[in-house]
Amino acid sequence: MRYAVLGTGIVGRTLAGKLVSLGHDVLIGTRDPGATLAVRGPNEYGIPAYADWQAGHPEVRLAAFADAAEGADVLVNATGGRVSLQALASVDRAHVDGKVLIDVANPLDFSRGFPPGLDPVDSDSLGEQLQRAHPALRVVKTLNTMQCAVMVDPGRVAGEHHVFLSGDDGDAKKEVRELLHSFGWPEASVLDLGGIETARGTEMLLPIWLRLMGSLGHTDFNFHIQGAGGGRVTP
Repeated sequence: MRYAVLGTGIVGRTLAGKLVSLGHDVLIGTRDPGATLAVRGPNEYGIPAYADWQAGHPEVRLAAFADAAEGADVLVNATGGRVSLQALASVDRAHVDGKVLIDVANPLDFSRGFPPGLDPVDSDSLGEQLQRAHPALRVVKTLNTMQCAVMVDPGRVAGEHHVFLSGDDGDAKKEVRELLHSFGWPEASVLDLGGIETARGTEMLLPIWLRLMGSLGHTDFNFHIQGAGGGRVTP
C-alpha cells in the first residue's frame, strides 16, 4: 500500500516509520521540501531536525504535499491542526477524491500560550472541516487521543485501553480498523463512535490529556472505557 503522511513533525515521522516497518511504501509531505531539509539542530522541544531523522530512514521519501498525495492510495493527516485545511487545499482534488484520509491531528490553538485551547471546538471539529472541504474524500478520525509512540505501539500502556474511530464511510473505517490491527490494536480495543461529527468528542479529550501528562509526568497512558466491547459504542 502507498501512504502519503502529510506532516514532518514527530507524529508524522513516527507513523511513517511504523508504516515502512510493515512493508508499505511511504512518502512524507511538507509545504517546502527544500526548507524542511535545510533546518539544522533540534527544535525548542529537543526534537531532532527532519534532515537528521531522514538520514536514518532513507526508505521514506520527502515531497511537497501535492506530489506526495498524487501517487498515494491512503493519506494520513499529521499536520498541525491549524494548517491542515491549507495543506489539503494545496493538493489537486483529482488526487484526493475517493481516497481515505486518516486524520490524527487536533486543532490546537496556542494563541493564549500553553496549555493550548481548541479551534474549532464543541459545535465543530477539524475532522468535520476536512470532510466538508473535500466531500469526496473519505475522512476517518482516529489515534488523536494519545501520544504518537502509543499510536503505533499500544503495548507501551499496560492493560486494556481504547482507540476511537469517527467517520461517515463504513468501508473506509473498516480499512482503517485493519491498519490499527496491524499496529497492534486488538479488535476489542477499537471503538467505532459513529459519524464524523463524533470527532468533536475525541478532539475535546485533548485538554484533559494535556493535564494528565502534566500530572503523571509522562505520556505512556491512554483512555480505557470500562464496560466497552469491540465495535460500536451505544448510549
